[in-house]
Amino acid sequence: MAQPPTTVPRSLAMIHTVSGLIAPFGDLARQHLPDWTSFNMLDESLLRTTIREGSLSTLTMRRLTGLVWSAVDAGADAVVVTCSSLGAAVEAAQPLCPVPLFRIDEGMAAEAVRCGSRIGVLATLSTTLEPTAELIGRKARLGGRECVLESGVAEGAFARLAEGDTEGHDRIVAQAMTELAPRVDVIVLAQASMARALTMAKDEIGTVPVLTSPELGMRSIADNLAG
Repeated sequence: MAQPPTTVPRSLAMIHTVSGLIAPFGDLARQHLPDWTSFNMLDESLLRTTIREGSLSTLTMRRLTGLVWSAVDAGADAVVVTCSSLGAAVEAAQPLCPVPLFRIDEGMAAEAVRCGSRIGVLATLSTTLEPTAELIGRKARLGGRECVLESGVAEGAFARLAEGDTEGHDRIVAQAMTELAPRVDVIVLAQASMARALTMAKDEIGTVPVLTSPELGMRSIADNLAG
């Protein structure tokens, strides 16, 4: 008797620039896309080059596009780039990509606009702050909503993280959240690596919601792929 055909799970490629995010994003992929498999691609130089140059260069955009196409060639049915600093490069590649291609902060930006008109955006890198703020502003305009953005960099936090001082990083980010909370309706943490600082700040920021890209991003991706 002929055996029924085996259904091959669809595959999500996740492109990272920070190795420490591979494990948490793997957990989120299994949670929100249980019927999918996933694989990771890591290139730390994409973010390091962007930081060194102070902005996203054409060369870095081209290199990211090459990684996206490599993921597709490896069998990916969808691709997500988990680094918010590369958002503009993701959008540039989307029209030509043969599979769904996502930037991780889309879901977070959409949720921020729904939460209120005074939106605080925090980052530890200016190269991430600007693309995140631009995306939120664009989401507001497309939705016909008025919003006021208050953006800031948690100075010194990224350097602490790069040195392996995660507690020092979290303390600086938590302090920045505490100072911003009284002036806004919602706080957006522009980088996935900032999310763990919430534990330190939760008692000080009260009821002000704090949005992070990993959870909201993967939830949005799952909704898009289901649709």
